[in-house]
Amino acid sequence: MILALAAGLCVMVGLGVAAYVAAAPDKVRLPRARRRPAVEDGESALAEAAEAATSLFGRLLHRRAGNLGATLDLAGSAMRPQDFAFLVAVSSVVLVAVTLLLGGGLLALPVAALAPLGAVLHLRMRVAARRKAFAEQLDGTLQLMSSSLRAGHSMMQALSSVAKESEEPTASELSRVVNESRVGRPVVAALEEAAERMDSDDFQWAVQAIAINREVGGSLADVLDGVGGTIRERGQIRRHVAALSAEGRLSAVILMLLPFLVGGFLLMTNPGYLAPFVENPIGIVLIVVGAIMLIVGGIWLKKTVEIEF
Repeated sequence: MILALAAGLCVMVGLGVAAYVAAAPDKVRLPRARRRPAVEDGESALAEAAEAATSLFGRLLHRRAGNLGATLDLAGSAMRPQDFAFLVAVSSVVLVAVTLLLGGGLLALPVAALAPLGAVLHLRMRVAARRKAFAEQLDGTLQLMSSSLRAGHSMMQALSSVAKESEEPTASELSRVVNESRVGRPVVAALEEAAERMDSDDFQWAVQAIAINREVGGSLADVLDGVGGTIRERGQIRRHVAALSAEGRLSAVILMLLPFLVGGFLLMTNPGYLAPFVENPIGIVLIVVGAIMLIVGGIWLKKTVEIEF
């Protein structure tokens, strides 16, 4: 009974602090001496606890905060690394507490690993979706740049105009390039870093064409039109390949979801049928082995239907 109450308390406190960290707006970090005396702080005990907890995680992640921050940046998230790590830790604690409340003490440790695993998968999916959107917008981006150059704009003016007219993530990536160029960084180097950040071979080719044109001269608009035509044809081939491999990808999704669907159906219709998997150590070992085999099979199926050209 005491363990259940403690677990429930941990769930409520963790959810409250995590909700505050997730929903709280970014703070203006100014020294107290520079704040207006008429403005009250108004920070509650929950806010101070959340700030202390995230600061602690920031100190613990001082070596890996850079990599996590870069990943969050690629995913298009404005959350600080320590806030994200704190939310993941709270999610793990909540999952463990819920597992203990349900009586699955032996599953507490495997369940705790679900939160970091889910967070990593979530970030990777967001990064992949952002890069895919950038690649799909690249043809229109080059067309806008070419039109701006033909209208008499300079290279930097064309980039600034495209950054304002484009959608995300192209707008933010080109805005970063423009801002870096304004503080003295070479525009070609900034464009090359953007191409590497978006993992786009097509944009890398466009950047190389821009670099060569800046050295030898000529009409950059015509060069971008040629590169844009090539990218457009590659996009058509890529979409054709995606259509041909749709059946294989659908089969992979069905095979990955089938164990969870069957397990959920049995859990709702006959819970006692699955009880040995959580009451017996051998059942827990079988669950772990099944999860590992499911991951290996999913990677295998993904590589089978993945075509590079």
